[in-house]
Amino acid sequence: MPQAMPMNWLILFFLFTLIFMLINMKLYFNNKMMPQMKLIKFKKFNNWKW
Repeated sequence: MPQAMPMNWLILFFLFTLIFMLINMKLYFNNKMMPQMKLIKFKKFNNWKW
């Protein structure tokens, strides 16, 4: 059993790293894409308000 533990821990480590990388990719793309939409919405709201 002690010989099988490192493989399990490596698999868990790779799974957590992959999940963390996917979350970081999603957050990065959302932060990269959203500011333009927020600026467009903010400008439209200002045009409508004024």
